[in-house]
Amino acid sequence: MLAKRIIPCLDVRNGKVVKGVNFEGVRDVGDPVECAEEYNKQGADEIVFYDITASFEGRGVFLDVVRDTAKKVFVPLTVGGGIKTVDDIREALRAGADKVSVNSQAVQNPQLIKDGADIFGSQCICVGIDAKKIADNKWTVYINGGRKDMGIDLIDWVHTIEKLGAGEICLNSIDADGTKEGFDIPMLKAVCDNCSIPVIASGGAGKINDFYEVFEKTGATAALAASLFHFKELTVGEVKDYCRGKGVIVR
Repeated sequence: MLAKRIIPCLDVRNGKVVKGVNFEGVRDVGDPVECAEEYNKQGADEIVFYDITASFEGRGVFLDVVRDTAKKVFVPLTVGGGIKTVDDIREALRAGADKVSVNSQAVQNPQLIKDGADIFGSQCICVGIDAKKIADNKWTVYINGGRKDMGIDLIDWVHTIEKLGAGEICLNSIDADGTKEGFDIPMLKAVCDNCSIPVIASGGAGKINDFYEVFEKTGATAALAASLFHFKELTVGEVKDYCRGKGVIVR
């Protein structure tokens, strides 16, 4: 069995790490490079950077932050937000990212997934998905930071991106995001049961047992969180020790 990963996520807007609830009520948390350095020290398995308004504002990714972070952080770095073309992927990787996360653009231009995987390898292409429940065992895909419902069935989209060559999925529950009431277990389980590529659970972590629960009840290979780590309610090391104590294999 692959060891489970614990991944801090840093949402960046205007050069600052920010956090909100259900994509609203955003407040500043701190400097992205300093935050990444701290998580590196805590033993994070990876760090994810999202430029949360790049797609909505129609601009490219924040390569200066990526470059500065890559010089100081020595765990895999995933960068998302504003990745629109193969050249954007190339520039992000050149700046020091190990992977890119494509979300809105992947929905609007699925060929980007295939082209990116063909040129750079599937391991470089993570597809981020923001999804919201619309009925029992049914979810729909949103883009632009949870602002626009695309009317695409979540499971259908998962099948599509796997066929196109994506190496990983980062699945975020809009319903759970920032609520700290736990990961969206039904949605995560449905996706994990319907694909063979790694799935990162995102949205809703509120207490240490939530990490154990998501690994115990779903096939997620990693758990991502923001608020808990940003506001120092938990450290990455504490989460790993707790999961290890419960019998979960972590890195």
